[in-house]
Amino acid sequence: MLTHQFAPVSLREYDIRGIVGKDLNAPDAEAIGRSFGTLIRRAGGKTVAVGYDGRVSSTMLEAALITGLTTSGVDVVRIGMGPTPMLYYAEATLEGVDGGIQITGSHNPADYNGFKMVFQHRPFFGADIQGLGRLAAAGDWSEGAGSVRTVDIMDEYVARLVRNFDAAGYRIGWDAGNGAAGPIIERLVKLLPGEHHLLYTDVDGRFPNHHPDPTDEANLADLKKLVMENKLDFGLAFDGDGDRIGAVDGLGRVIWGDQLLAILAEPVLRDLPGATIIADVKASQALYDRIAELGGKPCMWKTGHSLIKTKMKETGSPLAGEMSGHIFFAHDFFGFDDAQYAAVRLIRAVDVLGGSLTALRDAMPDMINTPEMRFQVDESRKFAVVDEVLDRLEKEGANVNRTDGARVNTADGWWLLRASNTQDVLVARAEAKDQAGLDRLMAQIDAQLAASGLKRGPQAAH
Repeated sequence: MLTHQFAPVSLREYDIRGIVGKDLNAPDAEAIGRSFGTLIRRAGGKTVAVGYDGRVSSTMLEAALITGLTTSGVDVVRIGMGPTPMLYYAEATLEGVDGGIQITGSHNPADYNGFKMVFQHRPFFGADIQGLGRLAAAGDWSEGAGSVRTVDIMDEYVARLVRNFDAAGYRIGWDAGNGAAGPIIERLVKLLPGEHHLLYTDVDGRFPNHHPDPTDEANLADLKKLVMENKLDFGLAFDGDGDRIGAVDGLGRVIWGDQLLAILAEPVLRDLPGATIIADVKASQALYDRIAELGGKPCMWKTGHSLIKTKMKETGSPLAGEMSGHIFFAHDFFGFDDAQYAAVRLIRAVDVLGGSLTALRDAMPDMINTPEMRFQVDESRKFAVVDEVLDRLEKEGANVNRTDGARVNTADGWWLLRASNTQDVLVARAEAKDQAGLDRLMAQIDAQLAASGLKRGPQAAH
């Protein structure tokens, strides 16, 4: 392997990802190892932690990745199968570890896989990933013979999740969706008070029961049924690699990512008055209003786990979250997105705030909003369309926030149009106080798309 060309579609904004056998194969994994290892060595590092999720292709990719890392002269610490946050934990806590790579397809269909990377305790994304691609294309690799050792970190990680846990016991349903979080959930509930009902904690990379994406309400049907039939207090769900959380209350209503953040923020702001709480541009105005009401500083930021983590460090924020269910705690934790830890903190928050997630949901303002709408647009057009929309809106004197695409405030509420960083899609969302207002906002979105020669087409797959 003298040089290596990646499939261009596999080098994404936040990770490297593709369909195994088409965009991603063992030689790609080896080249990622050689390139990442070279960058670690040139930055003065020597050791990289490696973990993987439960997908069928993950062990094959792990073997090739480790070959690449050791060939570049880097030592490898294998932590085995587990959720992505367990790899983040290993990278943050194991002595002498300078970086980490998790092999994971996240919440993508079963035939996908990919790589999420951490470089000397910071996210490795965007320009870093493009640079890695250029290094491979040039074959500009260091040479060496690194060692490989295995560390079992799972029990230590689970023990850290429940450190300082002091809430009462609740009756909770847990749906791991056959993803890599399953074995963690099984261990975690043994350390928690209360009564716990588990679904699909056996790891199966074919995802036979439902797709492991808790942001799609259809995937929460089994959890809702479990909660309702057993009259549980609430239910928790996890994506394929355990970095995104979903929740339903005792009535089976979905508690969306921004609503979870509103609940989680309250105990944090009691402890750290005036702190900055970050959410992405897709979050409800009700969340930003609630943070302000609690005495915090709401900060609207770009969508993307790497971008949010970077903004947290910059602002000293103790807590951040996204509509997609990524929740980031720097308050008493490490600042990375960890759905298992978010679950523990949610139980504590519910306890502190009166003991009922259903009552907390009841108290939230009733907004009418769309789910995240995604529709296919040619890769070469997606950013251009958003620029055209912004230009027209500014000429019209509209109230526009340009943080990430166009978020437009009107008397009815707000609407958003942004280009996805990871797919050839435009993403839209709108929120109003009533259906008539929402209809007017959707008409504005459609008018802007039409002016750029597009129409809101069929929903694109995640």
